[in-house]
Amino acid sequence: MKTFKIGDLEIRLPIIQGGMGVGISMSGLASAVANMGGIGTISTVAIGLTGESKTRNYKKKNIEAVRNEIRKARELTSGVLGVNIMSVLTDFSEMVKTSIEEGIDIIFSGAGLPLDLPKYLQKGSVTKLVPIVSSGRAANILATKWKQNYDYLPDAFVVEGPKAGGHLGFKANALEEISNTLENLVAEVVQVAKDIWEKYKKEVPVIAAGGIYTGNDIYRIMQQGASAVQLGTRFVATEECDASPEFKNAFVNAKEEDIRIIKSPVGMPGRSIYNKFLDEAIKGNRRPKVCRHHCIKSCDPKTTEYCIADALLQAYKGNLDDGFVFTGTNGARIDRISTVVEVFRELTTEYDAAEKQELMKNIASEL
Repeated sequence: MKTFKIGDLEIRLPIIQGGMGVGISMSGLASAVANMGGIGTISTVAIGLTGESKTRNYKKKNIEAVRNEIRKARELTSGVLGVNIMSVLTDFSEMVKTSIEEGIDIIFSGAGLPLDLPKYLQKGSVTKLVPIVSSGRAANILATKWKQNYDYLPDAFVVEGPKAGGHLGFKANALEEISNTLENLVAEVVQVAKDIWEKYKKEVPVIAAGGIYTGNDIYRIMQQGASAVQLGTRFVATEECDASPEFKNAFVNAKEEDIRIIKSPVGMPGRSIYNKFLDEAIKGNRRPKVCRHHCIKSCDPKTTEYCIADALLQAYKGNLDDGFVFTGTNGARIDRISTVVEVFRELTTEYDAAEKQELMKNIASEL
């Protein structure tokens, strides 16, 4: 696998670990991935609920926790670290400011277009800004707005296809459309990146995400123009993942038919491992009496079927009777708990085999 660069950051292996909340990817997993030469990512959503902060203020808890997790990760690795900050979070601004103050290498931001993200950069800031988009149109709109309003262009794009885990940037009826395959979406965003280069002479690498599981998958999508890939599900069932053993074993025990699209309180479809909790929620038996956190701008506590922050928190802790697990489309392929080292070894071996096979095929066609 080739190294790639995001601005002046050189990443030894083109593998980014996706941000997974609540509490699934924190300093433990992020530092382990960074130590292998990829980019480790801390998810900030409701991060304060996972700790033992003395403050009762939700936003203060989160800020305290994100500072602590970034600092803990820095103690564990000298590699490249990022944070994932959803643009629909009510404490989005505070999370961004704090991460920049802590000198985080990269902010990944999606779940809507983070149109004002560059305004938080200060003179001397080292943080790179990488939006997560689901189409070439979205990438173009965002790049245009950033340039017009802040004279800043994205340092990279993550393009996330409909096979990803968690919240999806597509309407439920558009998930299977051919135009929305990851290959087609990557081609769209690569073209936007080419236009940026031609107009402004700035390299903007494209990172492909959603449904990538093997080294062969990585090789194939990089042949389509992606500079790197983002994987989430593949890193969940590792010893270094910050979630509980029960959370990880939900993947080990999952069957293909268990993976379903659900309607999230956030207002987006999401891919999950379906369980009794979700069944009860659909029947109306999990409605919250009050909104305790006010974490998501788009969540209406008067109509929501369940509190997503509490449900994901309980799952993180291992209480799947009161929570559920988000997954990518390949979740049922996980059959054991491994390590980050093993995952990287498998991915690089598979990638090398795919590259060699393609080379032999090309040689044979020339003879």
